Amino acid sequence: MLLAIHPTAHANAAAKAAASAPASTVVGDPKAGAAAFRVCASCHQVGPGARNAFGPHLNGLFGRRAGAMQYAYSAAMKKSPVIWNDKTLAAFLRDPDDVVPGTKMRLWGFSDERKIANLLAYLRQYQ
Repeated sequence: MLLAIHPTAHANAAAKAAASAPASTVVGDPKAGAAAFRVCASCHQVGPGARNAFGPHLNGLFGRRAGAMQYAYSAAMKKSPVIWNDKTLAAFLRDPDDVVPGTKMRLWGFSDERKIANLLAYLRQYQ
């Protein structure tokens, strides 16, 4: 017997898993995060004057619901229950499609926990 799983159920489960994932114990370095952000900068902007580009700007990201800004998000991101915080962002940076199945984000994911922590420290500066 095959069971069909509704896509929203999968997204909700992924969001709950991301929110309950253990926080990294690695302390991030914002300066190293700025260097790591160069990969992201082809699509995203941060800082004074940042605007949406190929991806949404990332100012004020922490505490924001996924897909909540004025931007042409995927339907999956618009419906996502994810609230961006250290845990959910780290999980998303590891595997975007696992946290928000169907996202338009084209990133294979980062496996280096230090790089993820550095990126989070860098992005926190633009809160």
